[in-house]
This record gives sequence, C-alpha cells and structure tokens, in this order.
Amino acid sequence: MVVRKIINIDEEKCTGCGQCVVACAEGALEIIDGKAKVIKDSFCDGLGACIGECPESALEIIERNVDEFDEKAVEKHLEIKKLKEMTEKCSCPSATPMTLKREGQEHILKEDREQKSKLGQWPIQLMLVPESAPFLKGKDLIVLADCAAVAYGNLHRKFIDGNAIVMGCPKFDDLEIYERKLKGIINNSGIKSISVVNMEVPCCFSLYRLVAKVMAETGSKIPFKQYVIGIEGDILT
Repeated sequence: MVVRKIINIDEEKCTGCGQCVVACAEGALEIIDGKAKVIKDSFCDGLGACIGECPESALEIIERNVDEFDEKAVEKHLEIKKLKEMTEKCSCPSATPMTLKREGQEHILKEDREQKSKLGQWPIQLMLVPESAPFLKGKDLIVLADCAAVAYGNLHRKFIDGNAIVMGCPKFDDLEIYERKLKGIINNSGIKSISVVNMEVPCCFSLYRLVAKVMAETGSKIPFKQYVIGIEGDILT
C-alpha cells in the first residue's frame, strides 16, 4: 500500500444519480444502496475525472494509504463488467414475452371505455419536437419512455392532460441525439418542470439518467422528478 490520491465520497451529499459512475473510465465507481461507492481502491487512478460530473459536489480527491492503481486489474474488471452488461441486456425483462392479467371491465360504462385523448400537441417523438415549439412554453414537460405509454392505463389523465409530451426509447434510439435535443428544449422552450416516466426494467432507467445528466450540464434549476411504472401497470415510485 502507498499514500496516493484517491476519490472520496461524501455520502450525505450523494443522491445516487450515477453521473460519476458514467464518467469513471476505470469502472471504479458503482451505485450501491443508493450511494456512489469506490468498489476497489486499486481501480481508482485518483485523477478525478468524475468530480466535475457530480451535481451535489459530493466528490473530492484526498490522499490516504491505499492499494496502488492497477491498470491490468482495471482492464480485466472492465472486460467482466462489459460481459455482465451484455448478459443483463439480453435477459432484460422488457424482452421477455408475458401475458398480463387484467380485471374484467364489462361493468364499465361505454362512455368511460371510450375516453377522449388528452394529447394537446403534435409531434410527440423527442427527435421530432422542435426545441422552441410553442406548445412547450410554460408547460410541465413529460419525458415518456414509449413502453410506459401502453403499460400505464391512466396515462392520459395522470401525465398527458395539460402537459407537453416527448417520448422515445433509450434502448434503441441514439442517446446523443436525445441529449442535444433535451439541452435545446431546456435552454430555449420555457418549460417550467420536467418529469421522467420510465418502466421498471433496467434499460429504461437510462432515460432518467440521461435527463439528470442534461439537467446538471445545463445548470437548470427547474423542478425535476421521476415516475417508475411497473410491468403490471402500477406507479412504483
């Protein structure tokens, strides 16, 4: 062990947003129990590339007695991590066929079954919505994972009615385009808040992480929240 620079994390400040994890090229950081952790001292090079990505200023470089940085161990760790991510992606619940049981709705009146759409704009695909579209100004923006649109039965009343909507899929679409588009919307549209609505499956959480990253990079102070929809159609958080 040697005395060297290494990342230190203030857990009281850390919100577990995961932006530092993305910024760490060595894979030394992970979110564990809702907080960022250095999983192994020998994986951290102490250069601090992650510090500037933390919106809460929870990271700092300190000097202490730790294991030396091990570049070969990092390479092996990253290979294992990549393989694990590929395995998880292939076994993602979102790709598993399933039949969901629904309560019988024969007792519901016809007029209740044929609800009018609450959508007040067009287009709705994130890639197609202009950054300064008039329908965005002064509205609460709902960033909607497209699977959630059919998984949550009360979507129009809960999220669409009176709000501006953009939707897309973080698994299949180009997130760099999403990032540029969201930055433009935040900077130019005059929206008053953002809510991300994503499914509970792992790949869908990258939509929330992307919006959190954009919020931090733009320095936006508008209210920001997340709703997670379960595969059974309930709001989990």
